[in-house]
Amino acid sequence: MIEKIINKKKLLAIIVRKKYRKKNGINFFTPNNLNLQCGFMKHKKNYVIKPHLHLKRVNKIFYTSETIILLKGKLRIDFYDNRRKYLFSKILYSSEIIVLITGGHGFKTLNNCEMIEVKQGPYSVAKDKKKFGGIANNKIRIRGKIN
Repeated sequence: MIEKIINKKKLLAIIVRKKYRKKNGINFFTPNNLNLQCGFMKHKKNYVIKPHLHLKRVNKIFYTSETIILLKGKLRIDFYDNRRKYLFSKILYSSEIIVLITGGHGFKTLNNCEMIEVKQGPYSVAKDKKKFGGIANNKIRIRGKIN
């Protein structure tokens, strides 16, 4: 299942729930116009992906997007708008993926977590990230299912 996180008609994130992996073939879950493309592939034995090169070209990146692949654990994602206003939170479970596209976000591990983060580079903490105070635990609003 693909879950789109939208606020005021803006796509903040895409969550790829574990059940999505049952799909066969090549399936990109990000729209073609995003600056970070993520997809899922599932093929039978002996399927061939032909050798290929990715061509050199200049792209402008206006915002750094990132993808979190939660290998193990339970992770809370807190969503903020571009003005740093808290919106709501979602829970990511083991073997799920989130592509963070716009707006702000913070995380809290709800149990021991192992994850992989992927984002565009080159990356500069000074130029690409602005930290700000988060939401208090008693103000958290979880949207969707909780296990």
